[in-house]
Amino acid sequence: MARRRSQMKTEQFPVVEVVWIDAEERGDTGWNDLDEMLEEAERPCPTMTSVGYCVYRGDGHIAILSTIGPGVSSTMEKIPTGFIVSVTVLREPLVTVKNRKTKTVK
Repeated sequence: MARRRSQMKTEQFPVVEVVWIDAEERGDTGWNDLDEMLEEAERPCPTMTSVGYCVYRGDGHIAILSTIGPGVSSTMEKIPTGFIVSVTVLREPLVTVKNRKTKTVK
């Protein structure tokens, strides 16, 4: 019998730390002061760090969850590959699952 995704255990997912550069949008609705926008344009985008269960990693993005429970989870963070600076595996999966359709962390 196929295993339902809602019965998945946290032990089957690697725990990862993802360091990534966030995209930003600055300014208020309506007109903004040009000098302020030009000053903001020179500032680097913020570097973010996210930690969670890696439930998918492919060519285009990585997807992590901070919390997994019986049939439920937290919101998912999907980070585009082009934004990623580094991915560190903090804990390898503790169990192997056959026929898993998601790609694993390399």
